Amino acid sequence: MKPFVVNSHDRLVFPANFFAELDFSVINDLEQFTAIVERDFEAKAPTGTDILARITDGAYSSRFELLRDIGQNLFWVNRFSMTMFEKRPTRWRDLPRHRSDVYLPVLTPWEDGDKKVRAVREAFEALDPTWDDATERKVFDLLFDVFGHRRHHATELPAVKPTVAQFLDTPGALTFVVGEHDPDYPVFTQTQIVDAAADRPELEALTRWAMVLHNQYPWDRAGTELRTAEEIGDDDHVIAFHPRNRDVSAFLDRVSGARPTRRRRAEAPAEPVEPVRPLPPIRVPEAFRVQPRIESLAVVRGEYVCDNTDVVRNSAFSWSPMSAAEISKKTGIDRRRYTELDIEDLALEAAKAALAHSGRSTDEIGAVLVATCTSERLIPSLSTWLSGQLGLLQTHCSADIVAACAGLPYGLSEAVRQLQEVDRPVLLVCVEKFSDKIGSVRTSRMIFGDGAAAMVVAPAPDGEPGDVEVLQTYASGPVSQVNSIIWPNPEFDNDITVYGPEVKALVARYLAQMIGELGELPAPAGTDGASLLEAIDLIVPHQANKTMILQLAADAGLSADQLYFNIEEMGNVSAASIPIAMFDAVRDGAITGPTRVFAPGFGAGAVGGYAVLRVDPSVMAPEVTLTAQDTAVASAQAATPTGATTTDDVRIAFGD
Repeated sequence: MKPFVVNSHDRLVFPANFFAELDFSVINDLEQFTAIVERDFEAKAPTGTDILARITDGAYSSRFELLRDIGQNLFWVNRFSMTMFEKRPTRWRDLPRHRSDVYLPVLTPWEDGDKKVRAVREAFEALDPTWDDATERKVFDLLFDVFGHRRHHATELPAVKPTVAQFLDTPGALTFVVGEHDPDYPVFTQTQIVDAAADRPELEALTRWAMVLHNQYPWDRAGTELRTAEEIGDDDHVIAFHPRNRDVSAFLDRVSGARPTRRRRAEAPAEPVEPVRPLPPIRVPEAFRVQPRIESLAVVRGEYVCDNTDVVRNSAFSWSPMSAAEISKKTGIDRRRYTELDIEDLALEAAKAALAHSGRSTDEIGAVLVATCTSERLIPSLSTWLSGQLGLLQTHCSADIVAACAGLPYGLSEAVRQLQEVDRPVLLVCVEKFSDKIGSVRTSRMIFGDGAAAMVVAPAPDGEPGDVEVLQTYASGPVSQVNSIIWPNPEFDNDITVYGPEVKALVARYLAQMIGELGELPAPAGTDGASLLEAIDLIVPHQANKTMILQLAADAGLSADQLYFNIEEMGNVSAASIPIAMFDAVRDGAITGPTRVFAPGFGAGAVGGYAVLRVDPSVMAPEVTLTAQDTAVASAQAATPTGATTTDDVRIAFGD
């Protein structure tokens, strides 16, 4: 997990965007690591030669562009050292000569380094400030202190450094040498980096870049030289590289052959085939004895607003420039909501509010279903944990449903089936927490948010109609679509990642299928039109990406005024997005009375589905409004043990 933090200025900060720490436990070999580094550190970073050429050609129109290039260049220069190693200035006489876990970089003098450094200094002074002279000069001073004292060429740096013994066995090998070293050389603390502030969001991000890069060289850079072993005095300091942690050590063992590479499955996927016969939608009134009645719907949103400016304020070094307005245009999202609560606490708040509004007591609940794709709670599952927290001594079923953005149609489908067996209310909770699973992946950061919704689905009185008319669920497709959204994804440091073209393809496929099925179903009695599609009052789609959904809806023959969106304010909350959007449709007056709603969902794993249901404003529970104080109290309670475990407890647990 990579949670956001709230700094002393009450601003959201995403530390994973700046510190460039990779999880080597999921990196199998050097080839995979090199691909990650090329994508995140090299793809957008200019070399020193590139920067000189741009200066010579007059390509920089602002200081910001130059500062950004310097920063990206320095992250690229440190692509292997900052991800894998801690740099420790060590007296030459004290340096271990024969350990396999202490390394010395072998370096090549920087070609035309003085010329490039001088050009950068002159270019900065010649350019006008972009926004704020003082902040831009502060950033430049930090970056230039690193860039201007660079001693080595960076184009062909090896990922795996030589050990000290290997360095000594390499004639003419050069490494860093610091004549005198102050062990108290000042560096920025993590708190100082998190608390960095600037009026302009782009400059705030650059300030953090510069502070992190400054910390990569905790010694007097002006006195650094490159020397051979024969030229190093006993009291000189060299820069010893030590693996950051045991996962890096294990990775180095794997790539050196000291430990075998982990086996990987390589079987090719089978070619997809159509089902032997179509899988029709379920017409609930005809298919089931017990009809479902929605008695309540409650929502809980994350207590922090992360707007597009916050995203820009946290720009990672691997991102291309993008303004807040450009994010809005690309996604239709202006703000998303984040929470510091654990996902289970978010679910619990929604569940309690839904139960209270329905008037149901917990002893009436026959099943608890939780639709989520972001729960890290496996044992006990989120649904069973929730059942225990609510005080349910026994249910017929408490189960998690991992159907991602199709969580509502999947959850409702299972709730209706449970009703047939238990003939008593079912609690359905749709909940997601994405904010700590995004890391530095910008596409995901732009889109996803945190939130929960809970519904009580109960048996309708005998002889009375229910609220759900049609249910349909889908899954699978071409492998590229099945794997279009991945979490955890080892290729992106286990962050959630979205492959846009494949997602768009699966949404287009399912949306066309859904429209075709609704067009073939007859309109309910007493409604205008020949088909169920023509009888739909409002479409509340999964809030994936407004720009994409509007385009695909138009391709399917739907008009924008038929669809309701709240994605501008909530972002994509996956399983929770449709029920929260239905709640907001009532709040915004898009639903003013009992309304026939078509609710399609589609997403990760090539899942999809829809519900056609009646939404009545009266079932909406008063909204639960979280505050930062609520999350602080919840964290304190979670940290307080309910009772100490004794040896007697352990014996009882194991049946002794």
